[in-house]
Amino acid sequence: MLEIVYQDKHIIAINKPHGLLVHRSKIANDATEFALQMLRDQIGKHVSPVHRLDRKTSGLLLFAFEKEVEIAMHKQFQEGLVEKKYLAILRGYAPNELIIDYPLAKENGTMQDAITSFKTLQRAEIDVAFGKHLTSRYSLVEAAPTTGRMHQLRRHFAHIFHPIIGDRKHGCNKQNKFFKEQFEMTTMLLHASELSFIHPVNGVQLKLSAHIHDEFERVMKLMNFTS
Repeated sequence: MLEIVYQDKHIIAINKPHGLLVHRSKIANDATEFALQMLRDQIGKHVSPVHRLDRKTSGLLLFAFEKEVEIAMHKQFQEGLVEKKYLAILRGYAPNELIIDYPLAKENGTMQDAITSFKTLQRAEIDVAFGKHLTSRYSLVEAAPTTGRMHQLRRHFAHIFHPIIGDRKHGCNKQNKFFKEQFEMTTMLLHASELSFIHPVNGVQLKLSAHIHDEFERVMKLMNFTS
């Protein structure tokens, strides 16, 4: 059963678990379950996603029941009117605060503006040697992308040399191997924690939040981060 965070006559939001695709994709032929179909079966109604989350990213995923609501929400996302917040665990001690203004290339090579602001919430140093270092350091951050580019947070954090733990494509292979061997953890530690937007029908300001999942929580405890 998917966890439903919010539902009314027009929209519904779930807390998507890590590893679940939003919908069927040619690039993930191994998948047999999809959030879209699972939610339709669970509530017995047609729904359409109004934005996307990576397969390995958990957290808030919003759907619309009606086509006109879907279009209205697409417009809000495209115009940057939806405020998004994410939690992530990064390699190393990240800066206290930073705005990453670094253009990202589309698949066709076209460059797009991309801006992410973040603040570091907590830092951890665990007594496990890594490479030439006697200990391992990590940061829990809250990130707010103001643009919505493909893999934006993953690419931006890699760009500043603080990759997200568990990110196999843009992250640190040595750290990912370390977490798998030391903690039996292969989850990407990125979670969509908040969405704030204007309801497309009644005009009310909504602020939705979703708690982290078990895998993220386990690493939080390993590092003595407080939730």
